[in-house]
Amino acid sequence: MGLINSPLIGILSRALDLTALRQRLVSENIANIDTPGYKTRDFDFASELQRAISEGDDASGTVSLRTPAGLEERPDGNNVSVDRESLLMAQNQLQFQTSVAVLRTEFNRLQLAINGGSNA
Repeated sequence: MGLINSPLIGILSRALDLTALRQRLVSENIANIDTPGYKTRDFDFASELQRAISEGDDASGTVSLRTPAGLEERPDGNNVSVDRESLLMAQNQLQFQTSVAVLRTEFNRLQLAINGGSNA
């Protein structure tokens, strides 16, 4: 395993992939707010990230999508909630920013090691 293929970088990479997927799903949910019969799609971020950590390099890129339970369904069969999707979007943005910040710190640490401890 090389420096760039460290377990931490792999986990952060998977976290970024998951935030990108969630962003796409939230956008699709909001775009379909007026589509009769449309059901909100999502996944359990924490469970999927834990699975990636547990499986390491063996983790597949597939994610178990689901329709969240307990969402109020309108008479047209649509259950998208703008409030829920807005909250998920804000949470997802925070998860993305945190992952990028940790990844940046890890790359800075690697650069410091490559340069022999000097800032040059």
